[in-house]
Amino acid sequence: MPTEPTSAKDHILDCGERLIANKGFVGVGLAEILAVAGVPKGSFYHYFSSKERFGEVLLTRYLDGYLQRLDVLFKPDSRTARQRLMTYWSYWNMSQCDSAPGACSVAETSAKCLIVKLSAEVADISEGMRLTLRDGTDRVVRRIALCLEDARTDGSVSSSLNAESTALTLYELWLGASLLAKLRRDASPFEHALISTEQLLGLPAG
Repeated sequence: MPTEPTSAKDHILDCGERLIANKGFVGVGLAEILAVAGVPKGSFYHYFSSKERFGEVLLTRYLDGYLQRLDVLFKPDSRTARQRLMTYWSYWNMSQCDSAPGACSVAETSAKCLIVKLSAEVADISEGMRLTLRDGTDRVVRRIALCLEDARTDGSVSSSLNAESTALTLYELWLGASLLAKLRRDASPFEHALISTEQLLGLPAG
């Protein structure tokens, strides 16, 4: 456990995220989180009133970080907006990779996407976590729509493309691909999603 009191909360969240990303929210008990983090129960309840509240804070932190990374990826540079968007989809499947086993640390926190991992699981058991995920994914879709607006402006997609509806369609497509990849245990759903994405975006403006 970290010696600095200010880092204890993040340490618990880091260890909880790694466990939950691999086993799911229901599959991880409070005792396991405490054991991996190396903290007593009192320390946990000092920061979180319940396991559900812990889940809300964990998801809020995860989504904030996810959106920050998305802002960096979509930031205008020498590439077209379409190329920046396709980079996002190309690396999407990396968010489903397992982390290396070992002691919990920030560097070893699982890279699995908690949005994919937890959406179906927590929607029926925690209204707070459901709303956190709903609001977070709305913000993700909005970022995609803004990137598509930039693509319309720079001519890398047709000016007739509806940015908002296309953003939602693409996000739904990739979430579905992630679930199918889990069932099939191969990358074919992602490969199909890439092809479908190119088709949805159409030819660049002539």
